[in-house]
Amino acid sequence: MGLMVESVRSQVRVAVVQRDVQGLVDLLVQGGWPEHTLQWIGDGLIDALAADAAGARDLARRCVEELRGRDWIGDAELADTLEARLGTGPWPMLRPLPVDLEELSSILEGDPAHNGGRIDLTSGEVWPRAAIEYAEETGELDPEEEDDRWLPVWCQGSRDGYRDMEAFIALLDDEGLASRLERAIAGRGAFRRFKDVLWDLLEPLDSWHAFSDERSRGRARAWLADEGYTPVPAS
Repeated sequence: MGLMVESVRSQVRVAVVQRDVQGLVDLLVQGGWPEHTLQWIGDGLIDALAADAAGARDLARRCVEELRGRDWIGDAELADTLEARLGTGPWPMLRPLPVDLEELSSILEGDPAHNGGRIDLTSGEVWPRAAIEYAEETGELDPEEEDDRWLPVWCQGSRDGYRDMEAFIALLDDEGLASRLERAIAGRGAFRRFKDVLWDLLEPLDSWHAFSDERSRGRARAWLADEGYTPVPAS
């Protein structure tokens, strides 16, 4: 069961990245709604609605209902966009920006020692601090360039990631595993010990990766909305 769910989850992500709207719709119609994938599904259905793909409207309404019911950070913003596409809600007053949410999340929730990064508002490209410094040293970027080209991104630290571990543990049906993980996240080194416990447990590990990715994707979306932007696919 775990391998099957992970396979469907991977297929959903591939369809979204490749903008294969009919492939995504067909996959979802056949029952492929793996847990912890609503953020990906919602992004794909925005594309499917724009392309007027057959069956997309019913799927989008279901996705809105599930996003509203779950109500994690970033779910409301995604549901609002889907409802606007469906014509059942107003368009969010946000500027479209082709940002890779995974890349943005890696800066927002990365190591604070790396000092964040910034987003190029002309292209949506996410620049980690190390890439910025290298580009300035090689002359690719001008350190004195106008500030209105860039949106600064500062690392938010590991607090949200720790809360994700607590929330994941609370969802587990296996009381023994939950107890081991609760002990693992107590004190310094919590993230390493948490992953050590899961390392040889394929199904819980896959579920954790999906859960963590879904939560961080939603937080990146919500952060963008707070800055006045909404993510859209690159042309």
